Amino acid sequence: MDSQVNVTTIARSGFVTRGRAAVSLLFLMNGFLVGCWAPKIPDFAERLQLSKFELGLMILVFGVGSLMLMPIAGTQIARYGSKRVAQVAAVCLLPSLLALTLSPNVLTGAISIFLFGGFIGAMDVAMNANAVAVEQSMRRAIMSSCHAFWSLGGLIGAGLGGLLIAEFGVLWHAQIATVLAVIFLAIAWTMILTDQPHPDEKKEKLRLPLTPLPWLLGLMALFSMVPEGAVLDWGALYLRQELGASVAVSGFGFAAFSLTMAIMRFGGDLVRDRLGGVTTLRICTLFAISGMLLAAFAPNAEIAILGFAFCGIGISNMVPIAFSAAGNVPGLRAGIGLSVVTTMGYSGMLVAPSAIGFVAEHIGFSVVFMALPVLLVVVLLFSNLARYADGISGGGH
Repeated sequence: MDSQVNVTTIARSGFVTRGRAAVSLLFLMNGFLVGCWAPKIPDFAERLQLSKFELGLMILVFGVGSLMLMPIAGTQIARYGSKRVAQVAAVCLLPSLLALTLSPNVLTGAISIFLFGGFIGAMDVAMNANAVAVEQSMRRAIMSSCHAFWSLGGLIGAGLGGLLIAEFGVLWHAQIATVLAVIFLAIAWTMILTDQPHPDEKKEKLRLPLTPLPWLLGLMALFSMVPEGAVLDWGALYLRQELGASVAVSGFGFAAFSLTMAIMRFGGDLVRDRLGGVTTLRICTLFAISGMLLAAFAPNAEIAILGFAFCGIGISNMVPIAFSAAGNVPGLRAGIGLSVVTTMGYSGMLVAPSAIGFVAEHIGFSVVFMALPVLLVVVLLFSNLARYADGISGGGH
């Protein structure tokens, strides 16, 4: 109990605490490993001789792994607190890139990608829960900046990944990336805020809301995160196969997307305070639509990368706004609304890209990227619901 009092006391006197630094590093590490995976996808597909359809199945396995381990992580957080679950998930995640690189056949590749997706998802749930605990101890919102660190990690992982693979090959890249991830985790390890378990939380999540509002917000999160998953999983392959980009350049699609997303997330709270949730969401959605169309109609890789960068500006604050609104639905506990919206949102990012692979097998990626803005138009039509986000100062996911 004394340690909690001390943390709170320190938090009141400073903008950056040990707990905030630690959880930011966890987001950075998680995003970094996801970013490292993006430029490895073309090699993974070539090595295991996967068609787009088969690679789509593999990416579906990644999504299934995440969606299976995320609720398990949630129940363990209720029993043991987010610190311990985050630590265990992070340690289990460390060998994933090496396993994916060394997988000799489709079966071991599928097992590796299932565990990679699972531990990415489990760590995601735990570090978000820890960020909430840090917010409570500091009495200030930090969630947008935490997600900015995730995007920054994705930028470093994707940008560095393409260059390292081109220069040293996939195995050296996996080894260097793993060492860097170990360093991030080692620095954060002792500083992670210890939060109290919530044994009653499991019962709370079993009750699904009957009102349509959280489900509509979930649909907004879902349609916002499908394009993000598309850029992550298919951006490098699109640049390489359809626009003739080199191995190094193909990693820059997700890197550019992550760069603009990180910058906008660091400033997201300020923008929303000035403009309000509805106006911010509308501007962001228009950026995302224009960026996706630019990437789809791009005559070369450079223009497509610019399109992905514009898309990152838009997607950056669409998801946090939807999540903030979910935590502030009138007459509904924050945990219930958030559980609906996060599950729907993440299923979009994790499972939908596999369907994109099936479609791209027959019509190509550029046509898929032309179709994705239709989902974003639906978000624009429901944008008035973002007014609920203004009830929480900067909370987001």
